[in-house]
Amino acid sequence: MATQFVLTDYVEQALSQAVYDKLEDGSFAGRIPACKGVIAFGNTLSQCQGQLCSVLEDWILLGLKMGHPLPVVAGIDLNPDASGQREPVETL
Repeated sequence: MATQFVLTDYVEQALSQAVYDKLEDGSFAGRIPACKGVIAFGNTLSQCQGQLCSVLEDWILLGLKMGHPLPVVAGIDLNPDASGQREPVETL
């Protein structure tokens, strides 16, 4: 039986929706349209992808801690349900 990691799946699916642009100076910018404010830059595409992953992870954790609604990505919903049965972020 395979173990499923919801947060890892969410990050992977969100990153699969990333849009990258090559800038005039040869560097790269990346963003995830569904995740407002998640943007990163790098001298290479690989650097930009790594930065975008880090920014996304921080954005998710901050959003959960602050109680901000997060977009549902590929059917994965990280938002607390109305019943409050999930553990608070402080326990992480």
